[in-house]
Amino acid sequence: MIEDLLTASVVASGIRIATPYLFASLGETFGQRSGVLNLGVDGVMLMGAFCSFWAVSEFTPQGSQTWDATALAMGVLVAILVGLLMGLATAFINVTLKAEQGISGIGIYLFGLGMSDLLFQKTFDQVAIINGFPKVGFPNFLTDLPVLGEVLFQHTLLVYMAFALVPVTWFVLNKTTLGLNIRAVGQNPEAADAMGISVTRVRYFTVTLGGVLAALAGATLSIAQHNVFQQNMTAGQGFIAVALVYFGAWRARGVLFGALLFSLVTALQLKAGTVGIDIPDEYLSMTPYVLTIIALVFASQRIDQPAALTKPFDRGE
Repeated sequence: MIEDLLTASVVASGIRIATPYLFASLGETFGQRSGVLNLGVDGVMLMGAFCSFWAVSEFTPQGSQTWDATALAMGVLVAILVGLLMGLATAFINVTLKAEQGISGIGIYLFGLGMSDLLFQKTFDQVAIINGFPKVGFPNFLTDLPVLGEVLFQHTLLVYMAFALVPVTWFVLNKTTLGLNIRAVGQNPEAADAMGISVTRVRYFTVTLGGVLAALAGATLSIAQHNVFQQNMTAGQGFIAVALVYFGAWRARGVLFGALLFSLVTALQLKAGTVGIDIPDEYLSMTPYVLTIIALVFASQRIDQPAALTKPFDRGE
């Protein structure tokens, strides 16, 4: 029984940890399938995390000791707006100005890192805690199920939204005209342009969508998981999200598998101390990242990235 409970706890933790990775990675999948690499995902996540945290703090009634639906909705809406603006800025830099995408991405990351910390210091005098998203209120006969209850029915709304986004992403990219246009632009933008597809419009859409989902990933951290904001709270998760797109071969199911693999290893690392595993914390902390690097090395041998990835498009060339 103890082993079953421990397994359920680890898997449930892994599912929660996977949520921000799924939001950010699926958003980045859209952008990369259209040919645009955004290394600034982590910066967008940080801005989404702070702004959603600020909104929930502002709209929660003073003295309230429980979560407020209006405040949480405003937090999500503000995160979406911030992601929209940063996504448009990213698209303008990479698509319109045709900047080198790796360098511009680092610039966006540093902007998000510095601006989120500055706004936090200017807005909050001390560490603040909010009432974040509660667990979805499933019936007791579901939440009390052995193992499955904890694994499947004791999560927040954002967790279910992130996992629902996986089949939606697959359907859009593979079964719709929009998805066909996105893949065509990422594979051969010249041919797509010749067929009447607006390369600029498609790339603006995908990069902006990626910004919105990255901001939601940040909001997940600050108003659904930790219920606090602190400097650099993403700790590089945006860069892992970009790596997961490569690991997943630019496919939704591959991204899902990679996110779950990384998050479950992270959950095992966090739980290791409670089961008496005598391994230094430093080595345990390295494990998820080392595994990701190894997985990427093997994945790179069997996949072909979109042919136009990181390549700017000049109409008429």
